[in-house]
Amino acid sequence: MNKKIKIGVLGAFRGETMINFCKKTGEAQLVAVCDKYDVALKKVKKEKGVTCYNDFDEFIKHDMDAVVLANYATEHAPFAIKCLKAGKHVLSEVLAVSTPKEAVELIEAVEDSGLVYSYAENYCYMPATKEMANLYKQGKLGEFEYGEGEYIHNCEPIWPEITYGDPNHWRNNMYATFYCTHSIGPLLYITGLRPISVIGFEIPFSSRNARMGRKGGSAGIEMITLENGAIIKSLHGGLDKNSIWYTIYGSKGRLESSREDACEGDINTLYANLDDFEGIYKCEPIKTKPKDELSEMADGLGHAGSDYYPMHWFIEACKGNKNAQTIDVYQAVEMTIPGIYAYYSVLDGGKPQAIPNLRNKNERDAVRFDDRKVGRDLPSYSKGDLDIDPEVYERIKKLYQQKLNKETKK
Repeated sequence: MNKKIKIGVLGAFRGETMINFCKKTGEAQLVAVCDKYDVALKKVKKEKGVTCYNDFDEFIKHDMDAVVLANYATEHAPFAIKCLKAGKHVLSEVLAVSTPKEAVELIEAVEDSGLVYSYAENYCYMPATKEMANLYKQGKLGEFEYGEGEYIHNCEPIWPEITYGDPNHWRNNMYATFYCTHSIGPLLYITGLRPISVIGFEIPFSSRNARMGRKGGSAGIEMITLENGAIIKSLHGGLDKNSIWYTIYGSKGRLESSREDACEGDINTLYANLDDFEGIYKCEPIKTKPKDELSEMADGLGHAGSDYYPMHWFIEACKGNKNAQTIDVYQAVEMTIPGIYAYYSVLDGGKPQAIPNLRNKNERDAVRFDDRKVGRDLPSYSKGDLDIDPEVYERIKKLYQQKLNKETKK
């Protein structure tokens, strides 16, 4: 197929990356953008040939082949299902689902549609994690035994820009283990293994959270057992110092990305300490800065170039490329639901929770109606709902408005 895939983007803030992808690479044609905020559409309206919508139901009628979902992280599954039913391929930003019920409905919508669903977990495509996956698939690590993933992001400096001082914004109300796929996702992508159980932990509410108006714990931890018996530890949330870091151990050695504080290019740098055979021990670590044939095009598109790959491979899949390196709906759900079940574990006193195998149709009915959500069924904080002074949100709203005013004057 030589015809360019016509793309619509839902969510103009995070979606700016996907909009820039179309402009920079020419691999797809951007034809429509939808957002409920006029300020978000302001930049897009300058683009010739791009139609802007405030109403999703009108947007989905537009002549396009595929939709990129860059809306709120708690709302991806319902919109993905609407797109699939309308005959549109879907690339979904994180997270894939918010409840087990949504997971079942999303999987079945993809199965029924026969269309492409791809998950834009860009941390799987960062230089170090992408190369880890390559080496693992070549058998260089041997049998996977243990891994750790960290995604620590202190968002306090940018909180006004991403929550607008809205006390009901999903970021202000999410529980500690919810936003988990940046830390879990790469480990599952690298190994291809399925999670079968999880124990969750919640780092307590902090003074930082109080200043930001975040009502949950500061960070979450998932200790996950995989189908081969291996264990992975996932740490993510809003602690003070940022960290994007991964390590995996196998029967033939260890692969590890550099830490940010090591000043070695962090996620762009990979340390490999591998033996040729099991039982042969050597200590010859190799430091590399992995690149591939797409790295030059990916450069500059954000998140160490990793924002390029989900869009590129999605477009390739829409064109019919059976070798496109996409993350399908099953793995997308498996990257997401450990965080949900980890919070069930926290609320259940730290007891392990079985993670259903939703690839198996026989296991879906057991969770088909589990639609527990924060604010309605679950507290944001396991120790009980917290009262945040309304002045916190007013202060953040003023900071956001000041930024808007500056941009308007430019």
